[in-house]
Amino acid sequence: MKARKKKAAQRAAKRTTEITEKVAANAEDKKAEVVDSTEKTAAAQDTTKKEVKAEPAKEEKKPEVKAEPVKEEKKTEAKVEPVKEEKKPEVKAEPVKEEKKTEAKVEPVKEEKKPEVKAEPVKKETEKAESTKELEQEFERRMAHHYDELKWLYCELYENRMDMFEDLCKNLKNIYMDRKPDLKKQDRVREQNPEWYKKNDILGMMMYVNAFAGNLKGVKEKLDYVQECNVNYLHLMPLLESPEGKSDGGYAVSDFRKVQPELGTMEDLESLADECRKKGISLCMDFVMNHTSEDHEWARRARAGEREYMDRYYFYDNYDVPSQFEQTVPQVFPTTAPGNFTWLDDMKKFVMTTFYPYQWDLNYWNPVVMNEMIYNMLNLTNKGIDVIRIDAVPYIWKQLGTNCRNLPQVHNIVRMMRMICEIVCPGVLLLGEVVMEPEKVVPYFGSVEKPECHMLYNVTTMATTWNTVATRDARLLRQQMDIINRLPKDYVFLNYLRCHDDIGWGLDYGWLGQFGIDEVAHKKYLSDFFTGNYENSFARGELYNADPTSGDARQCGTTASLCGIEKAAYERDEEATKRAIRYDLTLHVYMLTQSGIPVIYSGDEIGQENDYTYHENPKKWDDSRYLHRGDFRWDKAELRHTKGTIPGEMFEGLDKLEKIRKSHPVFESTADCRTVDTWDDSILGLIKEKDGEKLVALFNFSEYDKVAWINEEDGMYEDLISGRQMEARGVQIPAFGCYWLLKK
Repeated sequence: MKARKKKAAQRAAKRTTEITEKVAANAEDKKAEVVDSTEKTAAAQDTTKKEVKAEPAKEEKKPEVKAEPVKEEKKTEAKVEPVKEEKKPEVKAEPVKEEKKTEAKVEPVKEEKKPEVKAEPVKKETEKAESTKELEQEFERRMAHHYDELKWLYCELYENRMDMFEDLCKNLKNIYMDRKPDLKKQDRVREQNPEWYKKNDILGMMMYVNAFAGNLKGVKEKLDYVQECNVNYLHLMPLLESPEGKSDGGYAVSDFRKVQPELGTMEDLESLADECRKKGISLCMDFVMNHTSEDHEWARRARAGEREYMDRYYFYDNYDVPSQFEQTVPQVFPTTAPGNFTWLDDMKKFVMTTFYPYQWDLNYWNPVVMNEMIYNMLNLTNKGIDVIRIDAVPYIWKQLGTNCRNLPQVHNIVRMMRMICEIVCPGVLLLGEVVMEPEKVVPYFGSVEKPECHMLYNVTTMATTWNTVATRDARLLRQQMDIINRLPKDYVFLNYLRCHDDIGWGLDYGWLGQFGIDEVAHKKYLSDFFTGNYENSFARGELYNADPTSGDARQCGTTASLCGIEKAAYERDEEATKRAIRYDLTLHVYMLTQSGIPVIYSGDEIGQENDYTYHENPKKWDDSRYLHRGDFRWDKAELRHTKGTIPGEMFEGLDKLEKIRKSHPVFESTADCRTVDTWDDSILGLIKEKDGEKLVALFNFSEYDKVAWINEEDGMYEDLISGRQMEARGVQIPAFGCYWLLKK
């Protein structure tokens, strides 16, 4: 054991020395660079071939892969083989590609022997060799910056597995070298301007590919419409291969390297990404890290009894260990998918399934899983994906005796992912999906010195906004804004009203308790209000995962339907329709005012209502989230410039608001923001300041005209929305209305 540790330490020291030498090295002249590059290429090819043959045998000698937890004692001996198998994809993917590239660089040496006959080709080939050397130096520079911390964190998770760490580093270089030149160029631009995503000119939109345009080629053809919506950040909902009927909306991935056939191919995705890049649109995709589909190759081979693949999941022969987990681990879906384990009768084993029975949790105690999932992520970034949305981040590390949520190892993994992206693709952002209370969300930003995610969803503010809609009481929303305004300005939130998922009522009931609000009764009221079952409710939605025992339920519906547009249009009430459109726009004004990046859910820009046709589809009717996942209404979009129509009023209204936001620095993420007392619980007041600009934003969540009793005694203001001139004192606001008052 001591000998192995000593050997690992020697390898690490050698690696550090090599990196330092490579960064400092410079060729004496161009010819020497070419010869040196050629010699290194040949040596690298020989070394790569030797490593490919030798490493599996070397790994057979290391049985201590899984010495970590008590829960994995039955898996300890089986960790020999994953490393052995892992070399196969590397031979096919990374090393081979690297050989092709390096072989091409041998040409310059031959050309230099031909004196002036082919002067230009010689020059071009020499430049190529120099470029390769520059790329290698660029990689080594980035790697040197992060190497020590990356090694420390990796070895902290996987003790005595320097072999796997070195394997990871080798493949990171291969993947970097395989990255397209225009992506590398974009990386360098963003690397020089790391604040590029914190400006006020970014507007996002999330959509399902099939609902919006049928397939990826269709989306590419509709990019002009996306740009017309002022969108330059496009989030495509899950589109990787997943089994029909057991896909969880695409979050049960059966192949991380293939697109769902009906949506297109990986080539189509790359082509779309290329076109988006030309148009200045950043592309975002989901990366499901916590689990795979039971139809994934790993799961199928594990089910067939292959020990190596069984070790990539959590299997147990009996319920002894699972029962211990169940004592401390909460259930995600207590009504539709109770428990955290599923019995597999064909294997006579239990497998951990935190979400649905067909989604098998990956075992990140196994370094093979860690490495392979990193490669899967980087495959997407090399296709041109700019933002990686890490799904269900808090769940990815499991440990007996804990709640398996937000464990320290999770933060180590996310930090490593951040460093790996900064080494291979520094132009890529990490977006974390952490659907929890603020004190558990914020740590995923990391620290200023050791950042983790670039951006996080502002889940709590979204839910609190809809709570305010139902209660007409903005006090909790103000308290939530005060918390966010105290956070460092480096933290960037994605703000949204609706998305593909439901609305969960994870509010701050401890704080609400001071007003005599009971959690169970309050949730019942919210459910009744947003399903239209409460007197005078204007909302139209449906419940998701309702639990009759606890009274808990989540909410589904589009923004337009929850704001009253659907009800008013159905009843042909013109006055109510105007008021509902005003409220819909007011909620979007509030979203655009918040610090961070605003993201619109596709269809909201035309006031699209609920789609009840899912009730007629047996593959969908058990999941009420399809209520707001309907096909995009292109017939309604045709009316987007027609005044007096719902699509026209919504589209033109949002277009105006989005352009106002882009033209004032006070809307940047780094602007100072604070709440102001309006002396009316139904009115929220915010003051934002940046670069000499001062904005007073007021939002009336009541169905009555109100007065905001603010008293800014510094002169006249102009409402950026209506153009009206007024003082920011005793401001009268119409029902469900708002103001953006800019100091003149």
